[in-house]
Amino acid sequence: MAKKLKEVDVVVIGMGWAGGVLARELTLAGLTVVGLERGPDRRPAEDFALPGIRDELKYQQRLELIGDNSIDTITFRNQSDQRALPIRRWGAFLPGEGVGGTGNHWGALHWRYLPEDFRLRTALRERYGAKAIPATMTIQDWPVTYDELEPYYDRFDKVCGVSGKAGNLKGRKIDGGNPFEGPRGDEYPNKPVAPSEGGLMFAAAAKNLGYHPFPVPFSAASAAYKNIYGVTMGACQQCGFCSRTACEANAKASSVTTIMPALRQEPKFELRTRAFASKLLYDKAAKRVTGVLYTDLKTGAEYEQPANIVILSAFVFSNTHMLLHSGIGQPYDHKTGSGLVGKNYCYQFEAPAAAFFPTKELNPYMGAPGGAFIVDDFNGPNFDHAGLGFFGGGYFSGSSGGSPPIDGRSVPPGTPAWGSQWKRETVKWYDHATHFNTQGSVYAHRDNYMDMDPAYRDALGRPLLRLTYNATDNDHAMSRYLLTKLEGIIKAMGPSHYELRPRPKNFTVVPYQSTHNTGGTIMGTNRGNSVVNRYLQTWDAHNLFVMGASTFPQQHGYNPTGTLGALALWSAAKITKTYLKNPGPLVHA
Repeated sequence: MAKKLKEVDVVVIGMGWAGGVLARELTLAGLTVVGLERGPDRRPAEDFALPGIRDELKYQQRLELIGDNSIDTITFRNQSDQRALPIRRWGAFLPGEGVGGTGNHWGALHWRYLPEDFRLRTALRERYGAKAIPATMTIQDWPVTYDELEPYYDRFDKVCGVSGKAGNLKGRKIDGGNPFEGPRGDEYPNKPVAPSEGGLMFAAAAKNLGYHPFPVPFSAASAAYKNIYGVTMGACQQCGFCSRTACEANAKASSVTTIMPALRQEPKFELRTRAFASKLLYDKAAKRVTGVLYTDLKTGAEYEQPANIVILSAFVFSNTHMLLHSGIGQPYDHKTGSGLVGKNYCYQFEAPAAAFFPTKELNPYMGAPGGAFIVDDFNGPNFDHAGLGFFGGGYFSGSSGGSPPIDGRSVPPGTPAWGSQWKRETVKWYDHATHFNTQGSVYAHRDNYMDMDPAYRDALGRPLLRLTYNATDNDHAMSRYLLTKLEGIIKAMGPSHYELRPRPKNFTVVPYQSTHNTGGTIMGTNRGNSVVNRYLQTWDAHNLFVMGASTFPQQHGYNPTGTLGALALWSAAKITKTYLKNPGPLVHA
């Protein structure tokens, strides 16, 4: 029997980016908030300090900040007629665990979606005709516009201390920034971080070819910065250790470095770690959630936490799993196309490349992901798709900096994967390689979805979430097109040799690609096309709000975190300004 605790105003499940934002905004509105986090606490001064944080074996290879598969995981298959098997070690994507979540180890590239991305289906229909959109492509318009989200994009930039260069400031195009971006209300909080040598070479070659390179927007402060919550961030040290690792300088933004220092001083907030939320307690007749059932992983005791408002802000898989296990919303049925919970799972389609310059010293051990330059000329609506055989697109990047000593080594094609020759080649080429990536959209497809696995269970006895996913012909055609365009820039850089690395036909969960997973609890205009409304409130329980990338109808060409944060702030504003005054549906179906 679960022990019933005293009711609070709000319980937040998952203390990553979205959970941190909601907890802070709601405590500022005067509400008492309990934050439940399945993993451990993370305190930068103790957990992310030098010299231990620069342990590449611990963080890059042994995945210290990543979720524990022995407690909870998912099963995977490429198509619905296959048996799914559990993922025993995270590989292609790396869900974080502990306070800060995936934000602790992300690469910190910080984007806004394009204005036309928010009206994707309508825009494609207007430009190419309704018949051009395949029946299997289940994309839809977002129920919110870029202009509505722009102030919240701006606020999230100022939470994170983003470093970058505006290309469209209030409708005025600015040299040096991204000319394709939507109008910004303000410049980035910080100037771009120092570029890498390879990034500068890439930018020069791209510009000579008529493209529009610009420094990547990077969610780490290029100079000491105090954010809008009064939290001070340090300056990026160009240390070369960033992805899969936290930041010893408190420069890289995460909820741990930008929000938790303020929340820890807030008397209206209580953090409970090692708290594994297992089920939402749902009163279907009243169309509300009464609280959360969770297990204390330290003691094994089970608790019921009643709350007036429940914020579900875990990772994509956990958000979807929680609704399915709690019986909230209709599960997606792949065979009939009915139901919505689990529908429109999307990923990010990436294909890298490397080029080698034997006469150039590129100092790869210094720098950060923010030292890259970007070409955005082939992202989404930025080019004409007529006759190309696909929709979507993405950006490509080039950089030589931020390459740690183990994971940052590239060797020319044909080099053995191990042995004495491999060792000689890694030493020879480490200082002379530039790395590239093409990152493209993944548009929703009826065959890519999540549901409950009939065979496997987690540590609490719940059925595991099952992921059915494979890249589509559209994804592969889009990626090949991006690689072809990138190859032209690489050739113009004049390397001695280079290698393009296209993705295999069938998706595999083994090699890392990105942690840009989206969908499953998608947002929309009515209960017939979505799980949550435009304010991320569920249609089936008015006091349950779902945060994060699980609400994205499809995945566009950019990293999702900037939009995730803007949506969290957008929803928090509606909760505090409207919902608290008159609890109930914010949008009527």
